[in-house]
Order: sequence, then C-alpha cells, then structure tokens
Amino acid sequence: MKLVTYNVNGLRPRISQHGSLRNLLSSLDADIICFQETKLTRQELSADLVMAEGYEAFISCTRTSSKGRPIGYSGVVTFCRVKSAFSSDEVALPISAEEGFTGLLDQSKTRDKKISTSILERLLCAEELEQITEKDLLRVDSEGRCVITDHGDFVLFNLYGPRADSGNPERVRFKMIFFTALQKRWEALLSEGKRVIVVGDFNIAPFAIDQCDAGPDFENDRFRRWLRSLLRKEGGPFVDVFHEIHPERKHAYTCWSQNTGAEEFNFGSRIDLIMIGGPCFHQDADLRGHELFNCHVRECDIMTQFKRCKSDNDARWKGGRSLKLDGSDHVPVFINICGMPPVPPHSTPPLAARYVPEIRGLQQTIVSLIQRRPVTAATNDEKIPHNRHGKEKIKHRGYSQLKLLSFFERKVTMPNVNACDDATDTSFRQEDLPVREPNSCLEENYMTDSSQISMSRFEDIECQPDSVDASLASMSGAVSGPGHSTEKDKNRTALVEWQKIQMLMQNSVPLCVGHGEPCVARCVKKPGPNIGRGFYVCARAKGPASNADARCDHFQWATSKSKRKQR
Repeated sequence: MKLVTYNVNGLRPRISQHGSLRNLLSSLDADIICFQETKLTRQELSADLVMAEGYEAFISCTRTSSKGRPIGYSGVVTFCRVKSAFSSDEVALPISAEEGFTGLLDQSKTRDKKISTSILERLLCAEELEQITEKDLLRVDSEGRCVITDHGDFVLFNLYGPRADSGNPERVRFKMIFFTALQKRWEALLSEGKRVIVVGDFNIAPFAIDQCDAGPDFENDRFRRWLRSLLRKEGGPFVDVFHEIHPERKHAYTCWSQNTGAEEFNFGSRIDLIMIGGPCFHQDADLRGHELFNCHVRECDIMTQFKRCKSDNDARWKGGRSLKLDGSDHVPVFINICGMPPVPPHSTPPLAARYVPEIRGLQQTIVSLIQRRPVTAATNDEKIPHNRHGKEKIKHRGYSQLKLLSFFERKVTMPNVNACDDATDTSFRQEDLPVREPNSCLEENYMTDSSQISMSRFEDIECQPDSVDASLASMSGAVSGPGHSTEKDKNRTALVEWQKIQMLMQNSVPLCVGHGEPCVARCVKKPGPNIGRGFYVCARAKGPASNADARCDHFQWATSKSKRKQR
C-alpha cells in the first residue's frame, strides 16, 4: 500500500492546475492520499472539489475564525482509492472515520462511535492540561486540522499542525493543547494494541539537519523537544520514517518560503512527516524485536520531482518584485507498506463526502416537486429593460474597475441642463477615451518598464522630481506638438505622466550593497513599535550565506517625508 501526504496550500488552485481532481489524485498514484491546508469552508464544498471516481473522501473544514484568520484557512481531507465503496475488503477503505481527535465533534452522532471512546476523560484528567475546559478542546477541533480513519489493521491520522510565533501567547497555548491532546489520543490507541500512522504538516522540523538555518536556540524549542520525545530514539513509541531510512541525508526539505523564493537555492525545512508506531502484522508466538517499521516499511522518500505547477509556467525566482513561485510551497512525501493482512468486507463509513449534505444536497419530497411555485409580479419601478442596451446601463450604475487613463483626465464643467441645478460637474466617460496605438514607442516603453517595477509602498518615499521632469521635457513637447489630434494628445500625455511616475519610483529605490541591484520594498507585519513601517531588502531569492548568487544581507529603512519633518 502506498500512502502520500501533501500540503496543497489550497485545494482549488491545485485542481485547476491539473485540470480536475481526478487528474491531481492520479498524478500522485497512491492508495491513500492525505491533503492539508485545503482552504475550503463547508459551504464551499462541491462534488468537483472532493468527489472523484474511484476515491472516497473524508473531510474536515474550519468551523470557526480566530483573530486575524478568516474562515477556511486550514482544512484536511483524506482520499482513499477503492474499487467499490460497499461490501469491500480493501485495506484502503476505512471501516470508520472521525473528524477531529477529541471526540467532541462526533458526540451528536450515534452511527459512528468506533473511534470515539473515553478520550475526553483522558484529556481532562491529564496533568499537562490543567485548567483546560471542554470548550478549549472543542476550539482545537474546530479549525479543521485532523481527520482520523480506522482501516482495521491500523489507524491513520491526517493532521495539519498549527503554527505559533513566540510573541503570540494565545496561539502558543492553542498549539500546546493541540499536540498534547493528540499525544493522549495516540497513547490510548497504542495501549489497546492498535497500530498508529501519523502523517501531515507538523509545522515542526525535528532535527537540525531538517532546517536550513538552524540557530543556537533550535534545540530549545518546546514543541521540537515534545516531538522528539515521541520518537523511538528518545524512548517514545513512534518512528520518524524518513529520518530513520535516510539519517544522514542533508538538504532534504519539503517546504520553502514563497515570499523569499527560497526554493531557488533549496533553502527550506522538512516539516511534512510520516510517523508510525505499534506492533507488526505477524502472528508468530515470539514477536520480540518485531514492530511495524522493521517488518513492513519498504520505502519512504520526498517526491521532489512531483510536478506542482503548470507546464507553461517557469517556476524559478526571477529577481523578486512581489513574484511568487507557482504551485504549492510544499512537496509530497510517500511511504510504501507491505504485508498487510486482508480485512473483512465493509462499506464506506458515514463521514464520507458522498454523504455530506452540502455535496449531495438535501432530499426533496414528492410534494415539493409537483407543487406550483408562486411567481412574484414585477412592479413599475422594477421593470426589466427590454432594449438591447439594458444590461449595459445596469452595469454602469455600480462601481467598475477604472482604466489607467481615467486618473489623468481633466474634469469638464458641463452647461446647466436643469433649471433647479446651478451646474453639473462631470468627467469624460471611459467609453469616450480613444484607443491607444499599440505600435507607439511610448506604449512599448510602458509595457517594458511596468513589469520591472514594484508597486508596493512608494507613496510616502521622498524623491527629487526635478531630474525626472527635465528628462521627460522633450518627450512631453513631442506629444503636444502640432499635427496631433486633441484626443491623441490626451492619450499620449497620460502615458508620459505614467512614465514620470515610474521614473520617480526608480529613483527612490536604493541599490543593495551585495549586488548593486534595485531592492524590493517590504512592510513590517509583526506587532510592535515598527509595525506598518516600510523597509528595503535585496530582491534576490533567499539562500545560504555562502552562496554569492543568493540574497545579500542588505537592509534599509524607508524614510518618509512626514517623519523627516518631525525631526
């Protein structure tokens, strides 16, 4: 049996890249596929997102929104490849499934209770979870971070671990409750003789070899110490399968920062893990030295060659400027397990996507199908226009996206048309503007330069416009000279003004000290005294300090006019 874990960083865009959900699943070619960070709410679920022929899906979506996080920022789903969803003896088809791991989300359901046992009592009595209420546990399960499927021979956890900065005590506490509660659930299953497989994005790199920039405080992280305490080397019940098979492999990463282009120089971390624990499948009398990893794991590796972006896109970092690599910022990891015994015939459990009301819809009665629906008559004020320009008129009533030229228009005072009004001030409509000539030299320069300039946070940067005006004086004169129509003058003047803006921005961007290239503007997002303040860094992709082609250490605060006046 082949099992794959993959943080898709949004299931909808990954399906779009592969053409369909079936194509995406087929490209991974696995019996069980676990996705994390699907970014789907329950209201957004549809058949094209979670239903594919030959697969059964088990979903967990975000149910609440926390501070600064919209609904649908996480989510996990497990796809099981089966030939039949009913009376099947396939190991990939689970005999039961559960959303979450505390047992609270399934308390209202009586049809699927095989996994939910006395886990809630175990958690509330744990010394590590003092002063933890049932509400806290329910909040942990409400972020759509775990799906459990019981396959008879083993129990599979598909999880998406929370991320918490040290400066955010609320999220640190959330992460502590999440992993401690998970550990209690695993211990309960292992004590019953169950085999447990845990896969997913932990958001924790276990060892220094798994982190590109592991600093001196790397080993002191409390969550890293917790994770390593679970491993067999530290006396725990689990095996980090990839690390156990490839203990000396360096630069074996599964995640890279898209904002810094870190994948260009393989400057990432290994946070997508597969851990297994429990006895082997053998039935021998003497099972000393037998365990699931030693007896049945044949292969585990990172799918670095997996195609994560469209074939017509170049997935290389092109010098920054707010450009992000296409596709997910993670790569899949797979494991092959052999020697599994057969399971008795069973059907797909009730948690399957085929039974979710948002996907299959609600059953209608015969009366609702044959009854006559009332038709609301339109009033005189709500008459639908019958002329062919009706839709266009309605469209122009609301706000629509403005064209670039509209920002350079001069407002014209129109003559008085109503006796009750003194004057009406209006501007040219976008439809009245002439079409630009695509062959003009100004148009070519505009298209070339605009693709090289960052548009972020330059409105408050101090610069000197005198040199720019002088450099464009000849260009402005050429545009306004005789022989050009009034409409063409307006059109080309707008292009000249746009080029002035571009040159002003170019003059305000400093050069990095390492390469002498224009920097990229960033903004401080971390809470503190500098939040919202702009700064400049090297625009190249982030990489090792020993690599001269990677980002240099240039840093410069952006100086605004308002701050200089205050000084």
